[in-house]
Amino acid sequence: MELYSGHINKLVEELAGLPGIGSKSAQRLAFHLINMPQSRVERLAHAILDAKQNVRYCTECYTLTDQDVCPVCANANRDHATIMVVENARDMAAYEKTGKYGGVYHVLHGAISPMLGIGPGDIKLKELMKRLEGDVQEVIIATNSSLEGETTAMYISKLIKPTGIRVTRIASGVPVGGDLEYIDEVTLLRALEGRVEL
Repeated sequence: MELYSGHINKLVEELAGLPGIGSKSAQRLAFHLINMPQSRVERLAHAILDAKQNVRYCTECYTLTDQDVCPVCANANRDHATIMVVENARDMAAYEKTGKYGGVYHVLHGAISPMLGIGPGDIKLKELMKRLEGDVQEVIIATNSSLEGETTAMYISKLIKPTGIRVTRIASGVPVGGDLEYIDEVTLLRALEGRVEL
């Protein structure tokens, strides 16, 4: 038996199809949207449509932007000789929030995963190699510490090393506030190998 009318069910169904939104959250969002003033609902709908129609990949780093070149790549004050390779635009945003990285980025839009059928040709590796034909001195690999992220990091490293460009990997290890007894062996080993002098 359907509890709500067709329009409400359809809205709940569409919202539940979004990542991270379960059926209860979808119901809450649906009722919130229905109770919002018409003008706010229209602004939200227009914002979604505008983003879908106008957002595209930056022609240099492949992050999402509404310009040909994103603000980071267009910034002449950034160090364009240092490229940090990340898996997705959210990772790039996380590094930008620190305010401490002054280079540019390259967004892969995924990681190599043979189990999921994602190979090197399915992510933005060709585009990265093309960028390295310019004046690049260092590539920082900042993929996740997952099996896929590590596989991707090793693959990129093997591709770039013969060019003579310096290849580095971000350190990983024990998180601040983490208890050692609850941390897996691989993370502990990476933390030990990446230790620095005090």
